[in-house]
Amino acid sequence: MKKFEKFIPHIVALILFMAIPLAYFYPQLEGERLAQHDISMWKGSAKEILDYKEKTGNETLWTNSMFGGMPAYLISANYSGNLLKKVHRALNFLKTPASFIFLTMIGFYLLLLVLGVNPWLSIVGGIAYGFSTYFFIVIGAGHNAKIAAIAYVAPMIAGFIMALKGKLWGGLALFGLFFGLNLVAGHPQITYYSMFILAAIFLAYIIDAVKQKTLPRIYKAIGVLMVGGILAFGANFSQLWFTYDYGKYSIRGKSELTDEQHNKTSGLDKDYATQWSYGIAETFDMFIPNLMGGASSMDVGEDSYTFKFLRQNGVPMNQSEAFVSQLPTYWGAQPSTSGPVYVGAIVFFLFVLGMFVLKGTEKWLLFFVTILSIMLAWGKNLPFLTDLFMDYFPAYNKFRTVSMILYIAEFTMPFMGILALKEIVEGKIQKQEFLRAFKWALGITGGICLFFALFGKGLFNFDGQMDQAMKLPKEFINAIKKDRQAMLRADSIRSLVFILLGAISVLAFYLKKIKAGHLFLALGVLITLDMWVVNKRYMDNSNFVSQVKVEKPFTPSLADKQILADKDPDFRVFNLTVSPFNDASTSYFHKSIGGYHGAKLRRYQDVIDRHLSRWNMAAFNMLNTKYFIQSTENGPVAMQNPDALGSVWFVDSVKTVNSADEEIAALNGFNPKTTAIVDKRFSKNLEGFTPSDSTSGTIKLTEYEPNKLIYHSETGKPQLAVFSEIYYPKGWFVSIDGKPTSIFRANYILRAMVIPEGKHQIEFRFDPPMWKIGKRIDFASSLILLLVFLGWIGNEIYKSIIKE
Repeated sequence: MKKFEKFIPHIVALILFMAIPLAYFYPQLEGERLAQHDISMWKGSAKEILDYKEKTGNETLWTNSMFGGMPAYLISANYSGNLLKKVHRALNFLKTPASFIFLTMIGFYLLLLVLGVNPWLSIVGGIAYGFSTYFFIVIGAGHNAKIAAIAYVAPMIAGFIMALKGKLWGGLALFGLFFGLNLVAGHPQITYYSMFILAAIFLAYIIDAVKQKTLPRIYKAIGVLMVGGILAFGANFSQLWFTYDYGKYSIRGKSELTDEQHNKTSGLDKDYATQWSYGIAETFDMFIPNLMGGASSMDVGEDSYTFKFLRQNGVPMNQSEAFVSQLPTYWGAQPSTSGPVYVGAIVFFLFVLGMFVLKGTEKWLLFFVTILSIMLAWGKNLPFLTDLFMDYFPAYNKFRTVSMILYIAEFTMPFMGILALKEIVEGKIQKQEFLRAFKWALGITGGICLFFALFGKGLFNFDGQMDQAMKLPKEFINAIKKDRQAMLRADSIRSLVFILLGAISVLAFYLKKIKAGHLFLALGVLITLDMWVVNKRYMDNSNFVSQVKVEKPFTPSLADKQILADKDPDFRVFNLTVSPFNDASTSYFHKSIGGYHGAKLRRYQDVIDRHLSRWNMAAFNMLNTKYFIQSTENGPVAMQNPDALGSVWFVDSVKTVNSADEEIAALNGFNPKTTAIVDKRFSKNLEGFTPSDSTSGTIKLTEYEPNKLIYHSETGKPQLAVFSEIYYPKGWFVSIDGKPTSIFRANYILRAMVIPEGKHQIEFRFDPPMWKIGKRIDFASSLILLLVFLGWIGNEIYKSIIKE
């Protein structure tokens, strides 16, 4: 019986980590589903891909339903060779969204166990980390790839540390598996940020190994971790390869245009990457959640200044209630926000306590990356550091929303806080040292809360970015500002109370007034209560809807039905009833000029910025925009564009340009029906060809599939055909009557080719060769990883149960 007693805390941990998220998301148990904005957008963007697969049973790696056409690699590609995808699905047995929090908690628990933390304290750590407010906001928004990647970071680091500690087999098994799963999640930005944490830990172990003269052990660990990393990359080879290859042509790659060089990098433009930059003072909302108003809009209730102002000025009850339920409370530096990056008042106190209690190189390196993440999150509010990283730090400029790097602090704060408690519980901290650390930690964290509670009202002007745009009377705005002031003061006091309660619990244990178990229970309950209440402000049961509504998030309007009645297989739609370049609902029904994606093709984005957003009809016509959906008093109406040029046409003149700058500028004032603009780099494709009367022949699309297009042409002379299809240099194979030929780019983003005289069949087929090669690499690497992991698990079970 005794051999099983040691498993009791692990069983309790599993039960708690399942029960807590299921209780939080209890509508999930009633069959309801979480309505997530980005998942709805994904369903729109992937509709053509999924419909094609359902119809044919085959995968298409190209879709024309969004932004004129783009690869499906980063939308909905099934990398079926990777066996880790099956593991990922199995680990999500609780189903979303509860499974995300379960995996996040259990992963952090595993990490703490690897570091020798008491299992009961590790449960507290798992709850503290898994309840980070940002994680719930991410889930609410539908950033499932992001939260899945986050869930696998902690166990990945656990394996990394095991290897560095000399447990090579376990280190290889855990690191390789969870690094591979982290990559399966498909959020390179979180993977990238986790490397900062790994680098800090690795450097700390290297420095200690040099001091202790144990470098040979580190060399072995490096070798093992390299093997694990290679296998993890190998298991995800296809996904990583296509992400990398596509990235060169997306907005994550370097622009060919030479204007605004001060704003350009080898990746994203600086203004785009730093659009969501955390405010410097806003950083304090990591432990005072409503410091700057919480989310962009919040329900402040009938006790608010705004509600009283509205009622006093004769606004009807129902209108007053509706307004204060969505009051624009946020007044921080970001354009908008769904909520703060709140790590918890008690967690922040423990983190500061850890800075005084913990010793060694690792503490300072983790503290360094924590502060670095905070400063980098300031983005454009700290331009010197941001520009330095954007211009010189490898791959940093490939990612947008710099505030996301605060994830590093969200990891390190509970991590260092729990490690500090470990030292205290194990009796390694002398009384004088403890009391000094305790006073400083309580003084800093509690003092900041008290300072904001007493003086916050006079520190800021509480002006929100949208205040002037609302064009409300000054008295109305003043009432809103008073509510913002009240929110700051209330949450400052609230955080102070939780810090005091947490601090008293720690002090009571140290002074032997309570036992360790009581301390763990007190902290677990207090942290859960603190985080639960705050998280419910931004992610509550109102986010759940019926399963049918989630499965079919969009209902066709009369305009959609009108367009769907058009039997033409290939035309595009521009929907003006939504934000067209930030919405994929149109793609659910039609081939859209717009869409919703964080990695559009760079050249298409250039055309959006310089032509489509400025209503250059030549650009719309060459993109075969057959319908515009517009709002009217009677609802959306589809307006047909008589000048849309169709799927393909012949032109009778060619304008050659010398650069990308000239090419995109030439789209102004040109007639795409008669002229093709061609970069001189494609001059060889036009050698021996002389443009002629374009009306002397015909060419038309006769068969459409997203990854296969067939045209028939008939002409008495060679003609230059422009295809209203987005040019992408990789993966497209073109043939004329079965004989391979080549295409080139025209009009900055379209395809073109010279069609010989006579009758011909032209076929476009998207079939990247690396897809089949990568599938084999994925399978072999993931199989080896699983065998290594299963072998290690089997050995551990044998040693722990059978052998004993």
